[in-house]
Amino acid sequence: MALPKWERKTRIFLCVFGLCLSVYALYVELSRERNPDYRAMCDLGESVSCSKVFTSRWGRGFGLVQFFADKDSLLNQPNSVLGIIFYTLQMGLGLSLSKKAVVFLVFSSWVSVAGSLYLASILAFVLGDFCMVCVSTYIINFALLFTNLKRRGAIEGMKEKAG
Repeated sequence: MALPKWERKTRIFLCVFGLCLSVYALYVELSRERNPDYRAMCDLGESVSCSKVFTSRWGRGFGLVQFFADKDSLLNQPNSVLGIIFYTLQMGLGLSLSKKAVVFLVFSSWVSVAGSLYLASILAFVLGDFCMVCVSTYIINFALLFTNLKRRGAIEGMKEKAG
């Protein structure tokens, strides 16, 4: 079985877009840490500011790692670094047709969607901000989940036909 063309193109588009957004988020965060006056392209106003979000407590380790590791710990990475790892794995494993890869793709997508819902609630109800980069990654994560669920369904369908 070969990957359907739509899935391959969709996955590459979503992962490359997610990688670009994650790299940009990391760039903004590091630039803001070096220069507190740095203004990112995604900073459009007081309540529409991605750099405010990226440099907040929730911009590293989802705001949770700091409860069991030091703020400057290697474990407390910017969320954008986690995004870079996630989108790279999604793209790489997405090329595999193995059942184990599909299980990991679906599981990691559910985790990313749970993280997106958590961070979206922090964005709206705690920070009171709108972050275009963040919301774009949430949409990408939902789209990757859909893509991975379609893949799982196709592989399970093949297993039923073969059996």
